[in-house]
Amino acid sequence: MEIALIIIGMALVTYIPRLLPVFVGGSMPPWVERWLKCVPYAALAALIFPGILSIDERPIVGLGSAVVCIVLAYFRVHILLIMIFAIATSFLLSI
Repeated sequence: MEIALIIIGMALVTYIPRLLPVFVGGSMPPWVERWLKCVPYAALAALIFPGILSIDERPIVGLGSAVVCIVLAYFRVHILLIMIFAIATSFLLSI
């Protein structure tokens, strides 16, 4: 029974934010729309950052690779090159 309540609770938590725009429609202020556009980036950062710190016994390995990724992404380098440089950076920092 407890697991069923947890599943129902998680379903409501994910369903309500998807349902709200249907009722609100286009009547949101512009600052709310700008704020909502940042939510996916914040969620992605919240999912990735703990993994960056726990990739190795030394957090500098993950942080160094993250810095390389951020710099290359800023210059709009192709994603495959970013991955290759991140792997190489992680390898070099771990030896």
